[in-house]
Amino acid sequence: MSNFVVSARKYRPMRFDEVVGQQHVSNTLKNAMANNHLAHAFLFCGPRGVGKTTCARILAKVLNCETPTADHEPCNTCGSCKSFNDNGSFNITELDAASNNSVEHIRALIEQVRFQPQKGQFKIFIIDEVHMLSTQAFNAFLKTLEEPPPYAKFILATTEKHKIIPTILSRCQIFDFNRIQVADIVKHLEGICAEEGITAEHDALHIISQKADGALRDALSIFDRVVSFSGKEITYDDVITNLNVLDYDYYFRVVDAMLAEDVSKVLLIFDDILRKGFDPSIFVEGLAEHFRNILVCQDKATLKLLEAGQALKKRYQVQSAITPASLLLSALAIANDCDVNYKMARNKRLHVEMALIRMTYIQKAVHAAQYAQQAVAEKKNLDVKTYENAPVTTTKVEETKQPIIKKTVTLKKKKSSLLDSLEAEVTKEAETSKPVAVEFSEATLEKYWKKYTDEKITSNRTKNAFKTAVLKLNGQAITVQVTSNFNKSALSEERDLILYLREKLQAPELSIVIEVSKTDIPEPKKIKQPQFLSPREKYKLMREVNPMVDELQKRFGLLPDK
Repeated sequence: MSNFVVSARKYRPMRFDEVVGQQHVSNTLKNAMANNHLAHAFLFCGPRGVGKTTCARILAKVLNCETPTADHEPCNTCGSCKSFNDNGSFNITELDAASNNSVEHIRALIEQVRFQPQKGQFKIFIIDEVHMLSTQAFNAFLKTLEEPPPYAKFILATTEKHKIIPTILSRCQIFDFNRIQVADIVKHLEGICAEEGITAEHDALHIISQKADGALRDALSIFDRVVSFSGKEITYDDVITNLNVLDYDYYFRVVDAMLAEDVSKVLLIFDDILRKGFDPSIFVEGLAEHFRNILVCQDKATLKLLEAGQALKKRYQVQSAITPASLLLSALAIANDCDVNYKMARNKRLHVEMALIRMTYIQKAVHAAQYAQQAVAEKKNLDVKTYENAPVTTTKVEETKQPIIKKTVTLKKKKSSLLDSLEAEVTKEAETSKPVAVEFSEATLEKYWKKYTDEKITSNRTKNAFKTAVLKLNGQAITVQVTSNFNKSALSEERDLILYLREKLQAPELSIVIEVSKTDIPEPKKIKQPQFLSPREKYKLMREVNPMVDELQKRFGLLPDK
């Protein structure tokens, strides 16, 4: 068998300018070496597979390089560089903290720090996955990390900076590594394809880059897997088949069917996806991302947020031109709800199908809502116009102790399914209907006042305020006299009272004024001091001051002393 080397090792960068997507770290380290401002301890943080350990090795190599380049890159030809490339350098020590995380391992490393380098200027210690060290190991490492000998350099690498104790962080110069952009990964893969003599479609490499999720090492591992499957020609179909990725074409077809409001076609496409073995949740996530991509294509300013190949970008732009933004926003909300509640659904297929049906009929729902708003607006205008033009007659009655008011109701509402004929129908009814005289007196007012109290009021305190109120009628103005501010507040909170009386008495201009009658409140009696009162006298006094004491006694079954 041939000695196959995976791409992640074979094409591992040997110089800073070969590192992909971390130019901010490379430039900072180069400038520090140029200005002789290099720290004694570094901490490289970031996601997996973005070049932390690679940059640490390049930095270690260039520090001991015998003939570094003018731009502070390792020459890779001197004895120090060759020994490092062959894993034979005695001046550079690598420690994997995932498996060497105890105090003993750190003490052994500290012992090595005491010895000066045999050859070269610096002795460099690279500790990978440093967050795996125990707290005791960190504490043992503190003093050496803070005040190392001048020839010692420490380079720590971690994917979880938050797990490192603050005292270690404060002693290091921290560099944050970014996720590598899809375009940078695609460019790097194209270079490898050219080196290996492999023909690859641009969209195929784009899918590999997206699947890697910002990690170049993962992208190279996926690339090796696809090459093993496809050989020297990598196609888009081979990639989606090997990686179990749902073809973008399904999402474009689903959106086209939704725009045509063809729910049958949408459900059949979803059935075809399930028959090919894809999980419904993967389809929902991909569809939501598809809606998002269409949305960002509708504005030139956000077009750069679309991570796709050129051919795919054109398809997105074409579909975004015919898809309303309201549909996309509503569909995104439905897809999000479907994804959130997917795990709790018992019938998962039906759960997704119901979401797809709702998405398909979004446009009808929007049109129905707009039609309803227009209908309500037109109806309001029509009602106002009819009410202003409707004839109203008033009959005068001789004044008595209880004046009687007569009013005519002339408008009858009639339902109509067509908005165009609604105004004609109402006008016809207004002309043909005969006036009906309605009159009310204080007796009628008190009748409906009592009826409202019995039917609408549930609080006993508010009922007491209604029952003790005195009503006085003056035309269509009602004056309500109460005995306390508490009763006034209770009546004022009944917002439906005025509407109820206007409807029952058929008096649209009816008004209510609530007043506190001071004259009806008896003068306070001179009473004995509380300490000279019997329990019975105290009870009577409390009842006179606040009639609600009786209600309290009845509700809780209290019996006063006799």
